[in-house]
Amino acid sequence: AVDESELLTVPDGWKEPAFTREDNPKGLLEESSFATLFPKYREAYLKECWPLVQKALGEHYVHAALDLIEGSMTVTTTKKTFDPYAIIRARDLIKLLARSVPFEQAVRILQDDVACDIIKIGSLVRKRETFIKRRARLLGPKGSTLKALELLTNCYIMVQGNTVSALGPFSGLKEVRKVVLDTMKNIHPIYNIKTLMIKRELAKDPELRTQSWERFLPKFKRKNLKKRKEPKKKNTKKEYTPFPPPQPESQIDKELASGEYFLKERQKKRKQMEEIKAKQADAIKRRQEERNKAFIPPKEKPAVKTKKASTETKIDIEAIKQKVKNAKKKKLGALPEEEVKLKMAADEKKKKKK
Repeated sequence: AVDESELLTVPDGWKEPAFTREDNPKGLLEESSFATLFPKYREAYLKECWPLVQKALGEHYVHAALDLIEGSMTVTTTKKTFDPYAIIRARDLIKLLARSVPFEQAVRILQDDVACDIIKIGSLVRKRETFIKRRARLLGPKGSTLKALELLTNCYIMVQGNTVSALGPFSGLKEVRKVVLDTMKNIHPIYNIKTLMIKRELAKDPELRTQSWERFLPKFKRKNLKKRKEPKKKNTKKEYTPFPPPQPESQIDKELASGEYFLKERQKKRKQMEEIKAKQADAIKRRQEERNKAFIPPKEKPAVKTKKASTETKIDIEAIKQKVKNAKKKKLGALPEEEVKLKMAADEKKKKKK
């Protein structure tokens, strides 16, 4: 009897055997080719590193051509090519080179355990300013967020223009795609990085392989943003009616309704003069009222009655006078007269005794 948990897991250190010529000795029947365009600013770098690209693809018997006039790279199978998947890896290689990935990293795609993913982020956000801010958030201050993501997923990540190029194992590419898409949906990458760190620690424990990790992972709640302020002037839509609005009355229609149309020219002029005189009389009356306002006296404030001083607060002048008289009798800094006389008598007695 074998434990089911052991059947579901891949043994540590196991690696899929490489595809050799013995697996496909007769080679391929048809020729396959892929081409991709590259931007103008990549021309100098590609021209410099193209011999290295040809050498790397030559080991897999794939021919590579660089066309600087059209600005394209082409990879083609040859008669010696035995690996049918080599052309797909060569296609991914030229795609990564076109997306500003350096050759040292892009050449790793030719390995069996390495894959790539080019994530298009240009159409995920409407406003250009918001897109630039969220893309900068993915990079982090001095590229720290991107570096942390690379260490946790074992992938090389390159953010360039409207795409994010990732290169690494399949499990890491899946996590990178999730983090990038969440960041463009306004979810900060730090939340996903914390989750990845916890998962990395849990993976080390063999007892937790068959258990659910939901209880260990953090749950981040979204804060409810403030409701949008309602405008002061609300534009209410009118009810839809299939009938057009009524036609406005013309001047002749108005004259017919009032009977003015049938009046003679002399009567019309007289009526117009009467209306002008009535308007002038109203204007003169209003002007006269405005002038008369300056002659209207303002309302006077009522006189405030002064309260009589209360008898309690009156100062006793007689008592103050008496105090001043008593103070004059006493000399400042000297003893009273009676005490001086007594002191002189006591001194005389002492002299007689002697």
